[in-house]
Amino acid sequence: MDLESLSYRNSIKKESWKTVLTLAYQSLGVVYGDLSTSPLYVYKSTFAEDIQHSETNEEIFGVLSFVFWTLTLIPLVKYVFIVLLADDNGEGGTFALYSLLCRHARVSLLPNTQLADEDLTEYTKDGVVANDKRAVGSSLKSVLEKHRGLQRILLVLALIGTCMVIGDGVLTPALSVFSAVSGMELSMSKEQHRYVEVPVACIILIFLFALQHYGTHRVGFLFAPVVMTWLLCISAIGIYNIIHWNPHVYEALSPYYMFKFLKKTQRGGWMSLGGILLCITGSEAMYADLGHFSQLSIKIAFTFLVYPSLILAYMGQAAYLSKHHTLESDYRIGFYVSVPEKIRWPVLVIAILQAVVGSQAVITGTFSIIKQCSALSCFPKVKIVHTSSKIHGQIYIPDINWTLMLLCLAITVGFRDTKRMGNASGLAVITVMLVTTCLMSLVMVLCWHKSVVLAICFLFFFGSIEALYFSASLIKFLEGAWVPIALSFIFLIVMYAWHYGTIKKYEFDVQNKVSINWLLGLGPTLGIVRVRGIGLIHTELVSGIPAIFSHFVTNLPAFHQVVVFLCIKSVPVPHVRPAERFLVGRVGPKEYRLYRCIARYGYRDIQKDDMEFEQDLVCSIAEFIRSDTSKCGSELNNLEDDAKMTVVGTSASKLEGVRMCEDDLDSCQTEGTSEVMEFKSPEKVRKRVSFVVPDSPEIDLNAKEELQELMEAREAGMAFIMGHSYVRAKRGSSWIKKVVINYGYDFLRRNSRGPTYALSIPHASTLEVGMIYNV
Repeated sequence: MDLESLSYRNSIKKESWKTVLTLAYQSLGVVYGDLSTSPLYVYKSTFAEDIQHSETNEEIFGVLSFVFWTLTLIPLVKYVFIVLLADDNGEGGTFALYSLLCRHARVSLLPNTQLADEDLTEYTKDGVVANDKRAVGSSLKSVLEKHRGLQRILLVLALIGTCMVIGDGVLTPALSVFSAVSGMELSMSKEQHRYVEVPVACIILIFLFALQHYGTHRVGFLFAPVVMTWLLCISAIGIYNIIHWNPHVYEALSPYYMFKFLKKTQRGGWMSLGGILLCITGSEAMYADLGHFSQLSIKIAFTFLVYPSLILAYMGQAAYLSKHHTLESDYRIGFYVSVPEKIRWPVLVIAILQAVVGSQAVITGTFSIIKQCSALSCFPKVKIVHTSSKIHGQIYIPDINWTLMLLCLAITVGFRDTKRMGNASGLAVITVMLVTTCLMSLVMVLCWHKSVVLAICFLFFFGSIEALYFSASLIKFLEGAWVPIALSFIFLIVMYAWHYGTIKKYEFDVQNKVSINWLLGLGPTLGIVRVRGIGLIHTELVSGIPAIFSHFVTNLPAFHQVVVFLCIKSVPVPHVRPAERFLVGRVGPKEYRLYRCIARYGYRDIQKDDMEFEQDLVCSIAEFIRSDTSKCGSELNNLEDDAKMTVVGTSASKLEGVRMCEDDLDSCQTEGTSEVMEFKSPEKVRKRVSFVVPDSPEIDLNAKEELQELMEAREAGMAFIMGHSYVRAKRGSSWIKKVVINYGYDFLRRNSRGPTYALSIPHASTLEVGMIYNV
């Protein structure tokens, strides 16, 4: 799904019930794959060691009561009825909450922000109000804006939640597949099972990750039917067990059984909460995957199908176990023992398919969140492959995919049991939920302008529940819970080192940018020969002249007749509309032929890396020249700050405006155009370039001359000029800063990917100049 179809996706959210129900059905395979897998391992992990199943049934009924109220309070009440309302123009997830906060209070640490970004449609779409000293939470807002340390804490909090999501991307596939495969234990001896379970799980995991580069759209149509079949299967088995074994099991839903459970088991019961916690694994996906569906469709799917199916499944298992106290071995308390023997093998097959679907959703979510981190300068640039031209957001990141696979295999081979895998996964899940609760309380005050008391009540109520589960998971540190902490710590170091180095590099660029007076002193020729062609200079600056330009002018005998300072930046919104993609302005007087072009992308946008971007770039400059009404000459007003920038859309977004045609002029004769400006070179050329100009307004002679020069330059070709930076900590810096910059950031920079649009430019047209940054 491209950006133009994004508006269609948003519009269908307001259409008929048929559309809503279709979205609800489709959401089963994407959103609820992980959550629906949890009955496979919840009871098995809970009764693994800390508590024992006894004749009184107080333990099993207490666990059922905890499961019921946890599923009711966290996914149903917190996420369905509260958190889903905090969407960022239809998008959800940890970065959506952070993005909302950045727009309502100036807490963003992105280096190249501009006031012009606040004029974006999606920036103000959710009803951002003007600053009001009397508004609720204005004091909190001013405190956050004044203290940079609090802004860093807010960023680190968002990054911790993100890192735990990535850690869950390692743990969930291993836990889900291993738990599904463990169903074979009832059909063979324990000795045989020991040598079969791990190899089969590893083979399935390798197969799963090997298929990622094909994209989920090829098999995605199977996801919803698999999850639907699984939910109907476990609910039917649950109903059968309730009726056949213990029709009065519903009494255990009373909170009184939680009290009896904790009173009897005490410390063991508290430690077993780490296993009960797994019943809400995957709940965060309801919010994280909000952008692909609608709030109503996700609410309907969970409330009317997923939630009752899971409750029936857990009640059925409890009903069976309440009548079976003498088990042959401890591992037989799992899911499959409650499945009637005649249908055990078909259920095993469905469970394995369900585990694959749930794992696929988590892996895809990991790819998506790493892309968001990279867009917001919190993760090194990595190769991103778009696996579908029709479905928005389906991406594949090779480096991350194989890293996840190796880590998954290591977890599976190293742990070999659901107990330690469950401990690890539980800590990752509850940490993400705690981060969401903290950020959500800030959103209530700063974005929704609700009472501070209400936000504190939300934080205290849900935070205390999650803190209880967090403490129970953290106590299992040596029994597997160290894994998500270690993984998150590594990813957090990588993210913060990259973010810190990026900010320091930008600050160096700002401090060392060239004065406009230096440029004016050179004259229109810049003191060198101007040759045909477009010189595309990549810079992170949104204003001023980068220091690297002075290196070119000083050391090169000739330079291009048209120079474009190109900045590709991310803004704290999920999507930037194509009609608002570019900001174009001049650097210096008109006759210098120096332009600045800022391409803006949201954190979920797809950055083009093909020739289409190059064409959009040239067209945006041509449209700026046509619509520029400033006086010709050397007027110096606002030159220093590049204050006059024009918003220009992409070629596809403009019904009227300058359009560029190459080679075939006849194909460009469209209705509503008055003239075709064509330049033909006397010598052999590689391309014939023309601009199709609208009827009105009439452009003057100087603009026509400027457009003709741009055509000549485009026809001659485009060269990509980039600074190859060597960032070093300056003398006198602390040893921590030296380690982070000289080793951490430098290693990440050397192994990261360059700007995507540079990849389509031939190597011979690329010029790199080394520069040392002492930050």
